[in-house]
Amino acid sequence: MMRLTLKWLLVFVLICRPAIGAEASLVERAQKGEASAQFDLGFMYARGQGVTKDIGEAARWIRKAAEQGYPSAQFNLAAMYANGDGVSKDSAEAVRWYRKCAEQGYVRAQFNLGVMYADGSGVLKDSVEAIKWYRRSAEQGHAPAQYNLGVMYAAGDGVPKNNVEAAKWYRQAAEQGYAPAQYNLGVVSATGAGVRKDSAEAIKWYRKAAELSDARAAFNLGVMYADGDGVPKNGIEAVKWYREAAGHGDARAISNLGIMYATGDGVPKDEVEGLAWINIAAASGIEAVVKNRAAMEVRVGREMTLIAQKRSKEILQEIAAANRASIPSIPKE
Repeated sequence: MMRLTLKWLLVFVLICRPAIGAEASLVERAQKGEASAQFDLGFMYARGQGVTKDIGEAARWIRKAAEQGYPSAQFNLAAMYANGDGVSKDSAEAVRWYRKCAEQGYVRAQFNLGVMYADGSGVLKDSVEAIKWYRRSAEQGHAPAQYNLGVMYAAGDGVPKNNVEAAKWYRQAAEQGYAPAQYNLGVVSATGAGVRKDSAEAIKWYRKAAELSDARAAFNLGVMYADGDGVPKNGIEAVKWYREAAGHGDARAISNLGIMYATGDGVPKDEVEGLAWINIAAASGIEAVVKNRAAMEVRVGREMTLIAQKRSKEILQEIAAANRASIPSIPKE
């Protein structure tokens, strides 16, 4: 039911900068070699702010600033090489520029360099070197680095396995509101790995992660309410959290929600609705769910099975609509 998650991987993006006009003075300063102006001008070309969008021109100006040691430019140039934005994709070049930036203490570059060593992207895979850079970033308070450091301690990857250290780093990231760390802190609290086993503490951290839309945490929270583990047994709450996880596509939650409908636990009993949810879960190929669906189809009969299949399609449409509605608009920079 519960397991530690894998290392979190960064999606490389340009750092957001305030909108600025393409005034002549900025261009003049950039042409004269002012690094901050070169970076700002590059960013404007990347976003099409005050100039025609041109990623190649963005890379040219950002490189000029990076070559002067401007850390934000070095970070962004590395990201452009990692993604192939405005330059040919080149992981080795990405590593080179992340390293230059990381050596200046730039926290996100340190984290990204750790990721690239952990994955062997642009550099030979080296867990010890990944640990080194994660630690530098983590000690500056970067939550994703703290989380990854915890995962590596838990797995004994690049360091001796140490669940106490893992829990320490999870907690630091979790207290900053980082959902994957909150989930893992819930896991270790539930299992007693590196901390005292405490179901109520697990509930606390699962709830925090679930409220940040972590489907695994919502599922585990549903299980604990269904079982009365760390909280009074409560089918209604279990259904609530299974439904939350189901909305994010968690097959286990979808299956459990179907069972709750089929048995009338936390919701009015409705075998057709239960079968409709289990139909959706069965698409995951989980053997136990597939067998459960077959048994339910026999029990309710062909006519109700066909109704349940139609209802399954409606549920999927409802989930898709809800997910579209929850996507926030992109704020204007």
